[in-house]
Amino acid sequence: MSKPDHTAHRPWRMITRRKSRQIMVGNVPVGGDAPITVQSMTNTDTKDVKATVAQVHALEDAGADIVRISCPDEESSAALKEIVKQVKVPIVADIHFHYRRGIEAAMNGAACLRINPGNIGSADRVKEVIKAAKDNNCSIRIGVNAGSLERDLLEKYGEPCPDAMVESAFRHIKVLEDNDFFNFKISCKASDVFMATAAYQELAARCDYPIHLGITEAGGLRTGTVKSSIGMGALLWAGIGDTIRVSLSADPVEEVKVGFEMLKSLGLRHRGVNVVACPSCARQQFDVIKTVELLEQRLAHITTPLTVSIIGCVVNGPGEALMTDIGLTGGGRGTHQIYINGNTAHRLYDNQQSIVEHMVEMVEKKVAEIKATEQQAKAA
Repeated sequence: MSKPDHTAHRPWRMITRRKSRQIMVGNVPVGGDAPITVQSMTNTDTKDVKATVAQVHALEDAGADIVRISCPDEESSAALKEIVKQVKVPIVADIHFHYRRGIEAAMNGAACLRINPGNIGSADRVKEVIKAAKDNNCSIRIGVNAGSLERDLLEKYGEPCPDAMVESAFRHIKVLEDNDFFNFKISCKASDVFMATAAYQELAARCDYPIHLGITEAGGLRTGTVKSSIGMGALLWAGIGDTIRVSLSADPVEEVKVGFEMLKSLGLRHRGVNVVACPSCARQQFDVIKTVELLEQRLAHITTPLTVSIIGCVVNGPGEALMTDIGLTGGGRGTHQIYINGNTAHRLYDNQQSIVEHMVEMVEKKVAEIKATEQQAKAA
């Protein structure tokens, strides 16, 4: 028996995405009806091709759709040519201060150029970067940042604020449009959640270009995850955002993991196993916290969307299991109930280590069944 469709007739669970035009970042569509893409950025020295490629491969394995690489000097933009050859994901070249880096990056295989209107230079220099992007089938991201706004806008508004950020964005949009260039997306990032969300809301209301979401310089793994989830989560819930980057002072792979968890929690994208687990209490019939920790480690390699519930007792366990692909509810005397597709399947009489092994075995079996069904559907 298949799992019941618990999403039907529940409009309060539906997110209506803002209508935006679609652009291409290499072979990855951004905007329109394309899935919201997850990206990150390398923190290696770009000139160290081997180290940078290794980090991009790690991000690819984590599921990153797009990876950004900083090109602060001529050696870095030259290294980009070798890096692009060795990776699968499209590469965004991060360009600041010197417009020639943007031209070089476009020529050396970048799929997109991230430029900041506050520090790229004069309109003429921006035009040269646009021409390089056109000539090399390269998209552009207008990257407005509260920390690097144009001097005249800071004088006009007195300080960084949403209005100044949006004015900066539209100033640069006009330059691209005047040069007959429309293959671009926009971001309005700030480390202040209120400032960033207000800027993004105004930007979304005034144009239909794809939007790159992010709370910049959000902080360490825990702090940055919370701050990003609040700001970006609110915007995603409102239907705003076509591609996201979670900015963490941590291993870039963690940015990708958090990004996917954010999208999964809102039902916007599904990748890998979603573990629903109770926080545990005196009613638990096994060590829930340790079990979940081990289980998430063992299932990290799985990319097929699947939901697993791990509940320590019968208070909420059966109810949660109704809504998951595979469920475990703790029972007395080491007797635990296993559910498949919301239905009772069998009992498990084992210790914690065996619980983990059994659940991993069941998940892998379920994934194999799903893949086999998909292959049969393709062959039909």
